[in-house]
Amino acid sequence: MTENNEIIKRIIEGIQEKKGRDIVHIDLSKLEYATTTGFVIGTGNTKIQVEAIADSVREYVQEKTGQKPYNYDGYQNSQWIVIDYGTVFAHIFLPDERERYNLEELWADADINRIPNLD
Repeated sequence: MTENNEIIKRIIEGIQEKKGRDIVHIDLSKLEYATTTGFVIGTGNTKIQVEAIADSVREYVQEKTGQKPYNYDGYQNSQWIVIDYGTVFAHIFLPDERERYNLEELWADADINRIPNLD
């Protein structure tokens, strides 16, 4: 498993651990104009859950891969938190914000892998 795939796997587990929903992995690796290889997107129902999911992602990735994020932002209002792992970004949204920014539509020419909800 490549380092990228390991980070993606751990981001997904971190989202699932806090009951995040509607997880997708957008694979940008085949798009020559993309500045990263992919996004993992998840949704939390409340600001508190969005924060908890983002914290869980950071903990899972660091614990399992040793990788700390290069940066993260969005905790100020917790409607959309992004965590930058260089080659992969994790985006955790409230439902309205996710719909507004619609990253899946923006990157519709990429491979989009939907992860089933656990419940």
